[in-house]
Amino acid sequence: MMQAPYPVPANEGPPAVGLTLQTARKAQKLSLDELSKRAGVSKSMLSEVERNQANPTVGVLWRLATALGISLTDLLGTSTAGKAHPTVELVPAHTIPVTTSPDGKCTLRILGPIALAGRVEWYELAVEPGGVLASEPHEAGAREHLSVITGSLTVQAADSSKLLKAGDSARYAVDVQHAISNTGKGMAKAVLVVEHLG
Repeated sequence: MMQAPYPVPANEGPPAVGLTLQTARKAQKLSLDELSKRAGVSKSMLSEVERNQANPTVGVLWRLATALGISLTDLLGTSTAGKAHPTVELVPAHTIPVTTSPDGKCTLRILGPIALAGRVEWYELAVEPGGVLASEPHEAGAREHLSVITGSLTVQAADSSKLLKAGDSARYAVDVQHAISNTGKGMAKAVLVVEHLG
């Protein structure tokens, strides 16, 4: 399970979705294996999410909700039906979901609202020297927009590669294998926007 880079007060972390997910899966008489295949999420990850032992990405939660035919807000228990919307909604820093890459050197703070997952997502990305955020192809037509704030990052999409320095932005197709890496000597920070079609 990923550790947040800042203190999280007791009972105030990202929402625990395990019980809601398990209830929805059992209501549809789906086994872990069946939901895993339907959602394209590994059975071990699905099991960890149901036991609240994993901090899944927005993409994983969106795939699970879609596979179950429920909304992401219902899965998260954050439905706002019948509630008044405040003019300004504050999202405290400690409630923003955070995920890390398998190498532990890339941290993504999920800044966009859960309701927009699968359409447009945006993240604050921090990459330590030597860190690589590698991704499999997204759906056809999907694009990413990366803007480097500090340090430098290399973007690779299919056979194309570009080095971005602080202040630079790159826009590139992500319906191919792609990666963001830090080949520099210092920490790099950026804003990453993922644009889905449909």
